[in-house]
Amino acid sequence: MTRRRRWSTEEILEATAELLTAGDAESFSVRKLAAVLGTDSSSLYRHFRSKTELLRAVADRILVAAMDGYHPEGDWKQRITALALRVREAAGQQPQLAAVWGRYASGGAGSRLVMEEMLQALRTSGLPDAEIPTHYQRIAVLVAALIAAEAGVGALTQEEYEQGMELFRVAVLGADPERFPALAHFARDIRPLGVDRRAAFEEILAAHLTAIEAAIP
Repeated sequence: MTRRRRWSTEEILEATAELLTAGDAESFSVRKLAAVLGTDSSSLYRHFRSKTELLRAVADRILVAAMDGYHPEGDWKQRITALALRVREAAGQQPQLAAVWGRYASGGAGSRLVMEEMLQALRTSGLPDAEIPTHYQRIAVLVAALIAAEAGVGALTQEEYEQGMELFRVAVLGADPERFPALAHFARDIRPLGVDRRAAFEEILAAHLTAIEAAIP
């Protein structure tokens, strides 16, 4: 009788990432993963206690990739901005995994590295220690929400994206000026959500960090 191969945790995560890239978190299951690896689900549950735990672990790879080669430079705002942009870039390269991260978050090594750097940067800002956890949480929520929204667009097929653009044009350019006077007035200047996302990301984050700076004693 042929013995089944023993898969390492890293190999399981790699196979999970590949499966998610070809599909999404909704269609993913441990049973499908087991079939791809030629094993049974019980052998995978020796590494991860649940599907959610497995997805959290694979989502953490986004943050590990973002922190690879990272070196803090500049003042606290520059550090946080650079960190957020690195996470955004890593998420953009793997939008399906970024969508999983946006939904399940993570608590692995990558998550701890990002948290440590952001907290260290905030400690140099002049904020009282008692206020830092709250500001950290607000920044984390903002960055995660923006990246998760982008991941949703990035995971679309070209056909789905083009259909969305056509629906946008019909909804905006074809708006009835009597019922939607403001929309009709600005229609030709309003851009789809998928356009200029990096600029919007930077401006929104900068505005938030400026508001924090204004509150520093």
